[in-house]
Amino acid sequence: MGKSYLKRISAPKTWQILRKTTTYITKPSPGTHSLELGMPLSVILKEVLNYAKNSREVKKILNTNEIKVDGTSRKNPRFQVGIFDTMELSTGECFRMTISKNGKLAILKISKDEAGIKPCKIVGKTMYKGKVQLHLYDGNNIFVDKDGYKVGDTVMLSLPDKKITKHIRLDKKSSVFLIGGKHIGETGHVEDVSGNKIIYKDKGGNTIETSKSYAFVVGDSKPLVTLE
Repeated sequence: MGKSYLKRISAPKTWQILRKTTTYITKPSPGTHSLELGMPLSVILKEVLNYAKNSREVKKILNTNEIKVDGTSRKNPRFQVGIFDTMELSTGECFRMTISKNGKLAILKISKDEAGIKPCKIVGKTMYKGKVQLHLYDGNNIFVDKDGYKVGDTVMLSLPDKKITKHIRLDKKSSVFLIGGKHIGETGHVEDVSGNKIIYKDKGGNTIETSKSYAFVVGDSKPLVTLE
């Protein structure tokens, strides 16, 4: 079947799909998200949204109806949509990819206004020709004139131009969403940040320690995007 397909039975556990229907399922093109934290458009249209029955119908939808991912038109059925990416369909429907508490990738319906913003975690920083370059979770790199950004912070981007509209620090009282670990899919408020760990309080008032790498800041005191 070539490299454009995966065996359905061995597809990532994060994909919310039926495992025993057909043998193969579309494999995403190499992208900026890991295989576990992203799905190809074909799988989303067929398996999640149920807008297509087969690959031929997927291609027809992509070729005759504009589908935007993060504000940019995409026609490749293997194009990967990852966590916090937005999708806008020609029907006017808008969605954001997130992950549920059972560790499954989920597509949430959002407003058109919200489809124009995207949180992106800062995963690295470098200097280039005297300017600070931020390396973001989704593979984008952005230059900033003034520093003050830290790895672990989040920038809110406008779409599709990917301009920074807000800087949210990973700090006490910040609202975080967990994208890994035992508490995946949970939201909470940061109590403390220490080294590679954070302590946060969940919705039930429980105090939990987890890896800083799992924490994705989504707001100063409350989430700025729809998460459930």
